[in-house]
Amino acid sequence: MMLTASPLAESIRIRPRAVFVPEHSDTAANRFAFGYEIVIENDSDQPVTLTDRHWVIDHGNGCLKEVRGEGVVGEQPRILAGDRFSYRSGAVIESPAGRMWGDYGFVSDQGEVLRVTIPTFDLVAPAAFRSIQ
Repeated sequence: MMLTASPLAESIRIRPRAVFVPEHSDTAANRFAFGYEIVIENDSDQPVTLTDRHWVIDHGNGCLKEVRGEGVVGEQPRILAGDRFSYRSGAVIESPAGRMWGDYGFVSDQGEVLRVTIPTFDLVAPAAFRSIQ
């Protein structure tokens, strides 16, 4: 689902994937760490620049946190037509299962401003870590 119904926005594909990171987690302290990779594919016929991000992080315990900022991982990547950009980052939540979603802001070389939804993805610790709670 796209926030902007423009053909350009519909040509930007976002694929998230998350993994549990036990070595950075502390179940006794309700600290569950996840790494995630985001792949952004520009299937349009024009370059776009990722300008900002907006995340909603559901900690799975009733706590929702929002994060807004410029670019991603310190960059505002320009993604050429037919190209892709990927990056890795992480999140720490307070329960063994939560989820994330949000949207990215982009601007085309022609000045069109758009927002593209980041699909919801789950943050779920393996059963061995969930049962500790």
